[in-house]
Amino acid sequence: MRPTVRGLDLDPQTRCAHYHSRQDVIAIKMWCCGEYFACRACHDALADHPAALWPHEAWNEGAVLCGVCDSELSVRAYLAGDSTCPACGAAFNPGCKTHRHLYFNPTDPPQP
Repeated sequence: MRPTVRGLDLDPQTRCAHYHSRQDVIAIKMWCCGEYFACRACHDALADHPAALWPHEAWNEGAVLCGVCDSELSVRAYLAGDSTCPACGAAFNPGCKTHRHLYFNPTDPPQP
């Protein structure tokens, strides 16, 4: 069953009022509340608290939802990927990775 995704003017594949191109088909689980939002702007508009960044030690947890097939990717898998869903091949907007500092701690994680 698909997790609930929150957003403004949300469509069935998680596009929202802020990001609605053909490739804007991911939602991100916010670290602060554990809820999926279509984007940070949707979180800021709908949540009653400030956003918090995913810490490096949690980067192996599911945090990114493919709006096409509902597969959940870890932060690490999403950032290492080629802007496509590894499960269904749906193209993700490659520009989304430039917003990583809004969701994930921007400092490179420590090497194992």
